[in-house]
Amino acid sequence: MNALLVIGHPTPRSFSHAMADVAEEVLSAGGCRCARHDLYTEGFNPVQPVPESGNVASDDPLVETHCRELAAADLVLVFHPNWWSQPPAIVKGWIDRVFRLGTAYGYPQGVGYDGVPVGLLRARHALVCNTSNTPLARERDVFGDPLEQLWRTAVFGLCGVASVHRRMFGPVAGSTDAQRAGWLEEVRALVRHVLRDGGTAPSSQPIAGG
Repeated sequence: MNALLVIGHPTPRSFSHAMADVAEEVLSAGGCRCARHDLYTEGFNPVQPVPESGNVASDDPLVETHCRELAAADLVLVFHPNWWSQPPAIVKGWIDRVFRLGTAYGYPQGVGYDGVPVGLLRARHALVCNTSNTPLARERDVFGDPLEQLWRTAVFGLCGVASVHRRMFGPVAGSTDAQRAGWLEEVRALVRHVLRDGGTAPSSQPIAGG
């Protein structure tokens, strides 16, 4: 199995990085080939310089590497904080530039850009782990959990990924070592479950937190 693991947090010692480390350990132990990218560390340029309809190739070799690895991935894992009910700008730019026309989605012959696209991704499973400082009830009742809609429907669902699992961990501010250790165990269990059972995540309530 090919896995693509992407981290979008500016602090190397963040909990997002800790979750990614645990996930990579499980993937490696399971014999997966894992392409890992820390967007901030590698200086990923999030600015999309052309309109969406023209985004079919890039002169940025890093973007091309990400596109090749996304197209080859059986499993995509993304780790980032919840900022203003959105991913950090660098993650949004990664989506803009890498989930591009001809790589992640396309249009059937005779269908224009105002039609319904079809997903092209080989991946059938995706796992998104967010951190937050917003309690679950407030995230759900006040903000409507827009990250859920973004990742499950607007990104992975549109691009053909049938099995999408997302967890929000927190509130991170004020969390104890024991709480964070428990969250890491949940990440470990989620990745193991995807590898073992083909992507049907165990039923549990997401834990909200940014």
